[in-house]
Amino acid sequence: MKILIRATNWIGDAVLSLPALRAVRQRYPDADIAVLARPWVVDLYKGERSIDRVIPLLGLPGVRAFAEKRRVVAALRRERFDLAILLPNSFESAALVFLGAAKRRVGYRRDGRSVLLTDAIPLPKPGELPRHERYYYPELLRRAGIIDSLPEINEILFDAIPEARQRGVALFAAQGIRGPVVGISPGAAFGGAKRWSAEGFAEAARQIAARTDATVAVFGSAAEKPLCQQVADATGGTNFAGATTLREFIDMTAACRIYLANDSGAMHIAAALGVPCVTVFGPTDETATGPVGATARIVREPVPCAPCKKRECPLGHHLCMVGVPAARVVAEALHLLS
Repeated sequence: MKILIRATNWIGDAVLSLPALRAVRQRYPDADIAVLARPWVVDLYKGERSIDRVIPLLGLPGVRAFAEKRRVVAALRRERFDLAILLPNSFESAALVFLGAAKRRVGYRRDGRSVLLTDAIPLPKPGELPRHERYYYPELLRRAGIIDSLPEINEILFDAIPEARQRGVALFAAQGIRGPVVGISPGAAFGGAKRWSAEGFAEAARQIAARTDATVAVFGSAAEKPLCQQVADATGGTNFAGATTLREFIDMTAACRIYLANDSGAMHIAAALGVPCVTVFGPTDETATGPVGATARIVREPVPCAPCKKRECPLGHHLCMVGVPAARVVAEALHLLS
């Protein structure tokens, strides 16, 4: 049997979808399972034993990059997939597997794509499944009859963590960094309201590094390089923003002693590596999108307007974030390390 799983488009969602991939493997242990993924998440699946291979989906979403989409459709037709499982809710993801002639096409009934699916699964209504989004993808499988019941998901961990850690130690050593490392991701793709201050991250990292005799490493996208440099300058750390591939970032995070982050893909990666991680939450809801696992801790300031889930603070002062003192983050980090 040949199975295609269309991966989610964002790093955090991709981590949260791993239990669904593993449930498919458990249901079909002898199947050839391929993941169709955007280039920026492909590296996340390297080393995952629940899948056999990854097919990169190049080009831009929508009607753009038509030639690439035609190439993908032709490749899918040659593969003759028996089953395609769509984790994204987009019309385009359904159109690709429909044109690619997958025999059975399973996805949630969204964006007017039901006609393209053989199994158009109704969306869960509020209260029908556990609140956290890690259950959203397994529920699709359950409703499609691929699995009998929702798995209990108390943690989500990558496969091959020791190998990733070993590679990360080597990458740090190549930059002259040895010994414990405090990793930091001060950025967040959601919007400015989601970001704790650079000063807060720097102060917390300085204190943790002093207590653990550690070096500070700051990570982010190329666009976040100035923000990350601000934190690096204030801590005497190294700025790796825009200088690593996703695979290198995962490996270096695996080699960190502790990680500090906002609600972001980096937070989910640290948690999935079993690295002690402290995340500052503000406008977003940790009961729905928080990290999964025993090594993760949340710090938030209880204010009446949070979680508002807005990209920018409508009040203009980000009270939920500026109210979080560095001392609380330090205390949670040292407690995890103890």
